[in-house]
Amino acid sequence: MMARPQPASAQRGALFRRGRGGLLRRARELPILASLLGCALVSILTTVGIVVVLVQETVGFFRAVSPWEFLTDTRWTPLFVEKHFGIAPLISATFLIAALALAVAVPLGLGAAIYLSEYASDRVRSLVKPVLELLAGIPTVVYGYFAISFIAPDVVQRLFGSDTVFNALSASLAMALLLVPMVSSLSDDAMRAVPGSLREAAYALGSSRWEVATKVVVPAALSGIVAACLLTFARAAGETVIAYLAAGGQPNLTWNPLEGMQTMAAYIAQVSIGDTPRGTLEYKTIFAVGLTLFLATLLFNVASQWLLARFREVYE
Repeated sequence: MMARPQPASAQRGALFRRGRGGLLRRARELPILASLLGCALVSILTTVGIVVVLVQETVGFFRAVSPWEFLTDTRWTPLFVEKHFGIAPLISATFLIAALALAVAVPLGLGAAIYLSEYASDRVRSLVKPVLELLAGIPTVVYGYFAISFIAPDVVQRLFGSDTVFNALSASLAMALLLVPMVSSLSDDAMRAVPGSLREAAYALGSSRWEVATKVVVPAALSGIVAACLLTFARAAGETVIAYLAAGGQPNLTWNPLEGMQTMAAYIAQVSIGDTPRGTLEYKTIFAVGLTLFLATLLFNVASQWLLARFREVYE
């Protein structure tokens, strides 16, 4: 039997009740949406606040110091009687230590990622990956003291004959241990996102597992791996405690990793915990160096995000 059509008044009543129920649900969800939006805005407002403070104090710094001197002078002695404000020694030390750390962390991390992605069984992967990522949870101050108590005297001085315990190479090796989990985790995620059909096609052509991993998977995931390296480099450039404890703390424009030097982050830490009066020119150097470091890490983060976006467009 065919259902009898409902009267128009009944249909209007049902529509009204459904509309009223939708309005009530939206009214109940409105506080939740507002709280979630507030949580999202916190990070944005925090970033904006940091940038505003850095720019304001840096403008005050450049009213007393020429930007040309800041960028071209090769001496950095703002706390000495004879003051020089050339940031070149801090920039060179930052990039040298970060580059050396990546030179060690990338091969180790990429090798671990290839093993976890292509060789390890699910059981082994579930055990090895958390243990590997545990290195990232160790406080950086532990790595710093490990560098000056073991790496510098027992590795760097014995193998390379360094004259001092505080040198860039010791800081780089300790930093590399910190960065290995980051490289391996991000690279592993990039390689596991490669479609399985590419692996199956390579195996069908008679390729070995090593050939599939190195000639198919790694090239296909190269943009994600490069993005992981850029993110890791930005993390290394901003590392503070290891460089502060192990690198030497002396602004030194040199490319010799066996000498002591000071990174931008280590200088900020040194002045922040010292007796520098607030509002002085020496105090404002913190913000000028901080803005320089912020812009450098921002550049690497933007480049890595661009590569990751391109990577997702290919395989999603």
